Amino acid sequence: MHPTLPSSSGPASASGPVPASGLILGIESSCDETAAAVVRRGAEVLSNVVASQVRTHAPYGGVVPELASREHLQNIVPVVRTALEQAGCSLEDLDAIAVTEGPGLAGALLVGVMYAKGLAFALNKPLIAVNHLEGHIHAVLLEAKKQQQTLAQPTLALVVSGGHTHLYLAEETQATWRYKNIGRTVDDAAGEAFDKVAKLLGLGYPGGPWIDWLAQHGDPRAVPFGPITVKQKPYRAPQQQSPRFLFSFSGLKTAALRYVQTHAMAQTIAARHQTLAEIADAKPADALALCNTETLNLIASFQRAVVEDLARKTFAAAETFHSASIVVSGGVAANRELRQHLLAEGRRRSLPVIFPSLELSTDNAAMIAAAAWPKFVAGDVATAALTAEPSLSLG
Repeated sequence: MHPTLPSSSGPASASGPVPASGLILGIESSCDETAAAVVRRGAEVLSNVVASQVRTHAPYGGVVPELASREHLQNIVPVVRTALEQAGCSLEDLDAIAVTEGPGLAGALLVGVMYAKGLAFALNKPLIAVNHLEGHIHAVLLEAKKQQQTLAQPTLALVVSGGHTHLYLAEETQATWRYKNIGRTVDDAAGEAFDKVAKLLGLGYPGGPWIDWLAQHGDPRAVPFGPITVKQKPYRAPQQQSPRFLFSFSGLKTAALRYVQTHAMAQTIAARHQTLAEIADAKPADALALCNTETLNLIASFQRAVVEDLARKTFAAAETFHSASIVVSGGVAANRELRQHLLAEGRRRSLPVIFPSLELSTDNAAMIAAAAWPKFVAGDVATAALTAEPSLSLG
């Protein structure tokens, strides 16, 4: 049997005393962001520091796992030190250490997990393991607490990012959150589709912000992408997942590729890619003059198809499961058209739709520390056997 990591200041059970300070240090390293944050009682963000690796991976058009792990190794100590300094506290002031155990890139996760384990052992503090997907949901809950909003339950959570597109039924029972996965992507995540189509069109990385900014300059109805459907076969969903709530973006990505091929756009794409590569720290605005009307219309139509599919299935699930609210999180939650579409439809249905701030939409450690708080109160402490779980599921 593996021994439990030290938990001298933390409660042994839900009925145990909760320390007055309530400070949790969160550590996140699941992909290409090294992040650390200090959050008080799962509600007050004292610091939230993120070291981005965008420039490292941009030349490759995607995250290179080995490079990500090396960057995490270089960044984690200074990022944690900065988070503590900004929070105005010391390691000794903390009540617990929280860390993302998965899902994510194995090597990247291991950097965070091993550092957190060593820190918890050295400080004789409890260690809390957090699911990255649950962290994204708690980013919205953290925002709701900040705005003093009451979240109507049960809530439907859409977690949509570069690596995930999931639907969860979420409900709080006795200060503990329970999740049921009712929908998922069967291939590419929505954010991954944005990245790949942006790369296809010679744009920058990550592709989501480029597509989002350029789409406002095109006609979203110019390219007739049809509704996305997922057949039950060959995809066999778990019993609780209806094909109605499954997502698939690979076909849409292929349709964009065929459009490029049939409209002979390769030469202009190559020229655009070369020009942007020569611009130091290129931004989406730099690409506008390099995109003709045909390209802008393709971008706008592609984004419309993704957004409408996400919205249609999310609201269908909310209606089916009688959800009292919808929360949307993950990097794609920063997409302006998605926000506008879901908020407008929510108002039409008198159904609250809540997004996190842009800062909390992408990967960060504040959401990890916030998600750890109810676990800490319940005495849900990790053991010395804790390790990275790249394929960790939720619900």
